[in-house]
Amino acid sequence: MKLRLRLVAASLCLTAQAGWALPSFNEVKAAHRSSETELLDRDGVVIQRLRTDATVRRGPWLVLADVSPALRQALLLSEDKRFYEHSGVDWRAVSAAAWGNLWNQKTRGASTLTMQLAGLLDAADAGRSKDGRRSLGQKLSQAISAQNLEQRWRKDQILEAYLNLVPLRGELVGLDALSRTLFDKAPQGLNEREAAVTAALVRAPNANPQQVANRACGVLRELHPVPDAALCEDLYLYTADTLKRRAFDTSAGIAPHVARQLIKPGAGKAPPTVQSSLRAPLQRMARAALQRQLRELQGRNVADGAVLVLDNASGEVLAWVGSSGELSNAAEVDGVLAQRQAGSTLKPFLYAQALAEQRLTAASLLEDSATQIPTASGLYIPQNYDHSFKGFVSVRTALGASLNVPAVRTLVMVSPDAFHQTLRRAGLPLRESGDYFGYSLALGSAEVPLLNLTNAYRTLANGGRYSATSLTRTSVAPAFTPALDPRAAYIVADILADPNARARTFGADSLLATRFWTAVKTGTSKDMRDNWAVGYSSRYTVGVWVGNANGQPMWDVSGTSGAAPVWAAVMAYLHDNLRQHEPSRAPTPPAGLARVHTTFAGGTEAEREEWFIPGTEQTHMALRDDPRRLPAADRPARITAPVAGTIIALDPDIPPQHQRLSFTADGAQLRWRIDGKTIASGPQARWLPWPGKHVVQLADLHGTVLDEIKIEVRGAGLKARRRKPT
Repeated sequence: MKLRLRLVAASLCLTAQAGWALPSFNEVKAAHRSSETELLDRDGVVIQRLRTDATVRRGPWLVLADVSPALRQALLLSEDKRFYEHSGVDWRAVSAAAWGNLWNQKTRGASTLTMQLAGLLDAADAGRSKDGRRSLGQKLSQAISAQNLEQRWRKDQILEAYLNLVPLRGELVGLDALSRTLFDKAPQGLNEREAAVTAALVRAPNANPQQVANRACGVLRELHPVPDAALCEDLYLYTADTLKRRAFDTSAGIAPHVARQLIKPGAGKAPPTVQSSLRAPLQRMARAALQRQLRELQGRNVADGAVLVLDNASGEVLAWVGSSGELSNAAEVDGVLAQRQAGSTLKPFLYAQALAEQRLTAASLLEDSATQIPTASGLYIPQNYDHSFKGFVSVRTALGASLNVPAVRTLVMVSPDAFHQTLRRAGLPLRESGDYFGYSLALGSAEVPLLNLTNAYRTLANGGRYSATSLTRTSVAPAFTPALDPRAAYIVADILADPNARARTFGADSLLATRFWTAVKTGTSKDMRDNWAVGYSSRYTVGVWVGNANGQPMWDVSGTSGAAPVWAAVMAYLHDNLRQHEPSRAPTPPAGLARVHTTFAGGTEAEREEWFIPGTEQTHMALRDDPRRLPAADRPARITAPVAGTIIALDPDIPPQHQRLSFTADGAQLRWRIDGKTIASGPQARWLPWPGKHVVQLADLHGTVLDEIKIEVRGAGLKARRRKPT
């Protein structure tokens, strides 16, 4: 009793001075800063957390209603049983303890939660001795501050602030950080065992697992007065395993790559929240669809992927899935920004350019056959995906069925450098010039990021108008710039939306055929290292990439079996599950387009209504002097391979006598001559190449020259190979 009177007397002298130093509850709450920034979706839903303060691990302010009842009960039983009865100091506990134990930091038997909170709020409390003990004056000031807190704060405010400010294990501060780190859950989900371990850590944050388990067992027995032999069973093993989780999982969420784009820890004081343009439900769905598809492809050596969804009108990013998450060995790599070979996804822009320049129409016939194109580095021999040829096909079929040889023939008309400029206007940041890629640019040899490729298709969706994308919501209309002829963009969209156009390769009822209007293109890069599906509806553009972040080729994965199922699932979700008021419909034709009924000679293709840029209309498509239409006996003889100007390089690692050059020709009763000397007869011949420039002639049985080409052979001759090694 005397001790209590002395403390009361001392408190009367110091109450006024200590009271002025205490902040209000609202001030403490407003000053609280999480060590991580929360990424929000467009509606304010938390979708990702990213650590931005390296000095401490602290979660956002936790309201008392979000703390599990089990934890509140365990904490009060462990730390302050009479919390709701005392006015800051538990005089019953003080009078029951000896003076030495009362202020000994080894026990908190007489230190109430209010007193502990007062110590946390007192800036001068940092002046404790190295062993953590407070001086007598500090202890007395803490008791006085606790009484002032009780007068100015409500009990629930005291408890709420304590749970947010109490230092816990290691660098963890506050219940939210502890709960998410050790138990991988929000504080409202803590059960009794987790609550008991937490209460034990409050008393001794850095105790060893055995000590924490013993104290937690005591808390459990307080929670359940009736003895239970199995109550603390395996508690030590559970505690030891729990305390190993030292990594605060700030990457927990569904948009880690977007968080790194929008939140910059090193750029000054990071804000507590950053709002993005993403839709949380769509982001989850796209992520799940990608992971589900990659699991379906198990055994085909494909582990990575990315998905991007853009709003056509605003350019806002609605979903950004940068990796396959736990399925990937390189989950940190952002597949939306990674440079990958584009494959056939560049073909729509090539044909759009050829249409705009009026070099071709959608009904123009292109030859899909074996060809050899001479280049500065040798022959370029394009092949189709299925290694077969379709003969003469229309531009509509060539693009829809993604045929390679017609695309290369089109690029020969347009030129690689001009096509390169078109791709740049559409927002594709190609690293090299068109001449660097050469004719392989028609087949997507250039590397592009999914972000830019998807936005280039959004350019098609917007009638050839380009604008940048945005990861944040904006009320400002995007600044569009013309990139493609709107008439050509419309015709390309009409082709990409035509199931009949793609039937020659994909069949009439593939995954690419949606129940609403969409235009889509797939692509596969060399050696099956990248697989794409990119397309758009009237409101959205969706791009999907699957492959391997380490560049390994996939095994037997095509456009329809790789990325297309994810694309189709995301598109269906956008238009079916979200129940759009206006379904996706075909765009309105721009001014200056003509639709003409067109027929094709010889049944090359079925007659149809076709779109034309004015001045290019044709009602009938026929092949002039096509030798393939004549009987074999009447066809004019010609050399079909190699082409004129071919340069052949001898392989220095193969003896020249083991190397042969093949010649093929159309016609009958033929003879082959090299530099005037007959070497073979018939439609085919094989020749031992010799360095130098040569004239190859095709003649009939009477010696009349029917066709002639010039070629060059480079490399060492037989005499050079006969030299003895030194």
